[in-house]
Amino acid sequence: MKITFFSHSTYILEIHDQCLLVDPFFSGNPVFINTNFLKFIKRVDYILLTHAHYDHVCDVELFASKFNNVLVISNYEISNYFSKKGIKTYGINYGSFISFPFGKLKYVWAAHSSVFNDGTYGGNPGGFLLHTDEGNLYISGDTSVMHEMSIIPAFGKLKLSILPIGGRYTMDIEEAIIASNFLKSEKILGVHYDTFVDIRIDKEKAKERFFKKGKELVLLEKGKTIYF
Repeated sequence: MKITFFSHSTYILEIHDQCLLVDPFFSGNPVFINTNFLKFIKRVDYILLTHAHYDHVCDVELFASKFNNVLVISNYEISNYFSKKGIKTYGINYGSFISFPFGKLKYVWAAHSSVFNDGTYGGNPGGFLLHTDEGNLYISGDTSVMHEMSIIPAFGKLKLSILPIGGRYTMDIEEAIIASNFLKSEKILGVHYDTFVDIRIDKEKAKERFFKKGKELVLLEKGKTIYF
């Protein structure tokens, strides 16, 4: 499995020949000012959306127009919102695993909020538990630490957890460490930090805190890739 990180909570998962774009936030993102970000994206088959906040959904329509057969996967309310705009969607909710060509996907809990910029209700915020033949991945979405995370390992051992670490709107470093304990996860990809002033972190200190707990915190620069 390959992950290419762009910034904030936006990245592409490549599983075999399938490309999954998560929470696309390029337009209005200060990291991409005066940058032709589309040149970085050659293919998108699916878009996974954790919740309806602007910094997670603002470029769905752009990518749906660029890649005509893209399928948006999210909760019922978000899927319905984009379906009305003529975009192909697959609505799910907290429930069973659902099989897709890239693996099995389950929509899971997140402690956050979810509303579109126009005030439309965005349903329950969530994350994704992804099981593939290349390993299991947990995408928490924007969330605080919560005890429900301790249920996730019951479905299978995680190879990687993707957790927000910027604080204020989500978990901070210390809470993400607690979350990783609930998840029984030793390798964490940090997201949702440094995009704005109020979620800036000391990256070296963050890595050190995880290391002291016997864990690895991976922080990727814009456009960089990790294989796992």
